[in-house]
Amino acid sequence: MSRGCRLGLFLVLVCATLQAQPRIGVLDFYGLRHVTEAKVRQALGVREGDPLPPSKGDTEQRLDNIPGVIESHLEAVCCDQGKMILYVGIEEKGARRFETREPPDGAADLPADVTNTYKRFLAASELASRYGQTRDDLTHGHALSQNPETREVQEEFPAVVTRYIGDLRHTLRDSSDEAQRAIAVYVIAYARDKRDIVNDLQYALKDDDPGVRLNALRGLKALAVYAQLNPESGVKIEPTWLIEMLNSLSWQDRMQALDVLEIVTSKPDPETMDQIRERALDSLVEMARWKTLAHALPAFLMLGRMAGMPDAGVQAAWTAGDRETVIQAALGSKKKK
Repeated sequence: MSRGCRLGLFLVLVCATLQAQPRIGVLDFYGLRHVTEAKVRQALGVREGDPLPPSKGDTEQRLDNIPGVIESHLEAVCCDQGKMILYVGIEEKGARRFETREPPDGAADLPADVTNTYKRFLAASELASRYGQTRDDLTHGHALSQNPETREVQEEFPAVVTRYIGDLRHTLRDSSDEAQRAIAVYVIAYARDKRDIVNDLQYALKDDDPGVRLNALRGLKALAVYAQLNPESGVKIEPTWLIEMLNSLSWQDRMQALDVLEIVTSKPDPETMDQIRERALDSLVEMARWKTLAHALPAFLMLGRMAGMPDAGVQAAWTAGDRETVIQAALGSKKKK
């Protein structure tokens, strides 16, 4: 199982260790346009204060049976005052959706040198996380950990990419093994020539596997930071698939894509903002109204930019607890357009 897949598990391991029976502290929703929250809650069968549903699959099946619902997705996220946040994603008939590719069925495999280096990175990274050393320096266009042991392995990746760039690309596009594809996209982000691998990372955004998409988003976030610091580099991230991911049924897709878009739009970019307004305004509005503040804030900031407000003014509105003024200004900007 890839590192990205483990992070996407329904029961997050770190939260499960906090209490024998993880309970729901916050219950929130996205994708509701015509189906009511009351109907979803009724089919869900749990509420705030209850333990998490015993079966993710059975619960999603009940949600899928609601008239007007095409598909549902539950995602438990750690933690709000020691309790889980349960997000319920709904895809309704006729709603915008983020389409992924069918998984490849080829037999491509990475060279042992690549997988062994990645395994050493995982071991060092997991040990570092136990000590709370999880911060990364992204200014080089790829992640370099604050943990010396993890960083030492990461610094081997550029040479690995140089030797095996063909194998990495072949595996990313043709391997039926999602763990191999997740390794390939993580490692390829360390290429010395950053312009050369932008398309590889953007290609991986539409992979069927959430772990592959997560590693692609991590790579693109580092590239976005690098491009902002080095405009002469010629690195340009196309926002199209990132914007489409704001309509994903996956909470993780939405949050990580928004994280990258926040960097991409930190300088005025009317064309990208128009595209976000056209394709993902409703998704951003519902995210900005989420109960967990840390999860709602990124969408709220994007809505403020959409409304033409300076980030400082948006932050002031947030601090004052005035979400609706900014949300309505963003909705009004669409009417003007």
